[in-house]
Amino acid sequence: MSRQEIEEKVRAFLIDDLEIDEDKIFPEAKLKEDMGIDSLDFVDIVVIVEKNFGFKIKPEEMQGVVTLSQFCDYIETKVG
Repeated sequence: MSRQEIEEKVRAFLIDDLEIDEDKIFPEAKLKEDMGIDSLDFVDIVVIVEKNFGFKIKPEEMQGVVTLSQFCDYIETKVG
């Protein structure tokens, strides 16, 4: 799966499932501060990522993932 495909899938579920405004979704957007993703949203993200990408997110691996770009990097390392 290419980086572009990953970014498109992530963008789609952020807009469709989490109802985040499209203008808040950009590579350096901070997941919590800019996009407003909270702990309940994160539970949804875990389920969505497992369904779309076929792996489970381990919370300890998400330490230091702050921006959307870093989140896509994380997914890319798992599916690449």
